[in-house]
This record gives sequence, structure tokens and C-alpha cells, in this order.
Amino acid sequence: MKQQDLGLNLSKRRTRKAVFLDEMNLVVPWSELLALIAQHAPRAKTGRPPFELETMLRIHFIQQWFGLSDLAMEEALFETALYREFAGLSSVERIPDRVSILRFRHLLEEHQLAEQILATVNATLADKGLLLREGTVVDATLIAAPSSTKNQGGQRDPEMHQTKKGNQWHFGMKCHIGVDADSGLVHTVVGTAANVNDVTQAGALVHGEETDVFADAGYQGVAKREEVQHIRVNWHVAMRAGKRRALDKSTPMGAILEKLEQTKASIRAKVEHPFRVIKRQFGYVKVKYRGLAKNMANLMTLFSLSNLWMARHRLLQGLQG
Repeated sequence: MKQQDLGLNLSKRRTRKAVFLDEMNLVVPWSELLALIAQHAPRAKTGRPPFELETMLRIHFIQQWFGLSDLAMEEALFETALYREFAGLSSVERIPDRVSILRFRHLLEEHQLAEQILATVNATLADKGLLLREGTVVDATLIAAPSSTKNQGGQRDPEMHQTKKGNQWHFGMKCHIGVDADSGLVHTVVGTAANVNDVTQAGALVHGEETDVFADAGYQGVAKREEVQHIRVNWHVAMRAGKRRALDKSTPMGAILEKLEQTKASIRAKVEHPFRVIKRQFGYVKVKYRGLAKNMANLMTLFSLSNLWMARHRLLQGLQG
């Protein structure tokens, strides 16, 4: 029996992954990021010439988007023509190996370039009117770390910690973010051990130009803390769940307070979008390295890319216009 002709032209078909890379290729500010890195890049005087910075940066971003380790990235470059095409590798005769990929990441870590990448991306978004500065939403999420002691040192990561959430214990770190209340784009990232209380980091998550800050009930009492007294903003913190349930919504005041809580919740919802992108879209569900510094660099890169992904439609419309 002959196979039915379904009318498919596979040579022209673009997969979702190909479309994703096409879109990101257009919205990433490559020239600005490369200028940022170039001043710190080593220049080999002997031996084979190093790979182009743009090639290594593109490979680094592919790792973040698809959750690939250095070894997995090396193998994917050999196996996947789409990745080679995106990275600008015309052939497989010379492909960056895991050591080259590792060294490039260490270069970014050594010069704290991940934080500057986030600032550069946000400056680009602000120039295009996509990042406003009038309001901030703050929140935190737990990132799991390996709790096993079956390693060379025979101990868990000393910079991570365990904490109890509900009836479940978690070991790892906590990622605190400040998000633009209008666009939902991340402007500030802070990393701590998992047992650090959310409210202690609230002051570090504002950029100083906003007038209003929104937070969930875990930030109760933030306005009275010593470290935020110099910050002139209006704190809008959610009512604790038990107190909210006790409201008599049949009275005018109870109905007003309930409506106010609903409004605050709708604004706070913006902060969940970046977490969803890095955890679901990019597959980042646990730390990749030991220590807070390396994982913070990883998170800042992820949020830089999540900002671009969340704003990609508006950025593409601007390019087409």
C-alpha cells in the first residue's frame, strides 16, 4: 500500500524550536552584549584562534533556553544542525568542546557580567518604552539543590539551607525578584539561602524610582523595618489569609477591603510570570552549580532572557514597523 501524500514540504517546515530561535535571534541586543563582553575577553597569542565571542554567547544562551549541561551542549552541537546554524558554526570540523564552553561561562562569572547583561537588556527594553519605573512587585521562590552528601567533600552545599514551607521541607536557595508592575519584566534579582525570610530582602528589590511596591502577606511589617526607612514608597502588602477570610463582606467596609485585596492580587500576579518562564519554558527547576555566586549568575542570565521572551512580540512589532 502506497503511503498517502499529505502535502507536507519538510524542507520548508519550521519547528517550534526553530521559530523560537528565529524570534530570539531578532530580539536579543547582540551588539550591546558583545561590546560588554569584548573588553574582558582574553586574546590568544599562540595556538589556534579562539572561537568568535558571538558564537560562544549564542551557545551560552542555547544552554539557558534548553537546560543543557556543558557536555550535553557539546554533543548537541554535533547532533543538531539547528543549534550550529544559530551559533554561526558553518561546519562540524571545529566545534567548541565542553572546556571552551566552561571557560566562557567562567569569564562571565569572573567579571560579574551576568548582572551587566541583565542591566543592558533592561536598558534596551526601557529605551523602547517596555519597562516603566512607577511600580514594583516583589516576591521569592525556592530553587531546589541536591541534598545528597555522596560527593567528593562528603557534605551538602554549605551555602544552601533547608526551610519548611507548609508541611514540606526544602533544601536549596531562594530567588528574590523585583518586577515592573506594568510589564511584568524583572529589574532586580537577589539570591539567598532558602531559610532567609522574604521580608528581609524587600529593600534590596526596589530600584528607588518607583512610588508603589506590591507584595504578598509574607512581607507584612516591611514598612517598619530599619533597612527600608530611606525608601520613599507606598507599600501595598496583602492581608493575611485568616484575616481576609474573617472579613464581613456583607458590610460596606468589608466589601471595600475585599475589593482592595482583589486589586492588589491582580497586580501581584505579574510577578509569577517570570518564574513560570524560567521554570516551565526554560526548564530551570533546580540549581546547576555549588555556591550562591555561580547560581546567581545563572539566574540573572535566565531572567535577562525571560524578559526578552516575554517582550518579544512587542519588540518584533517594533522591528517590523
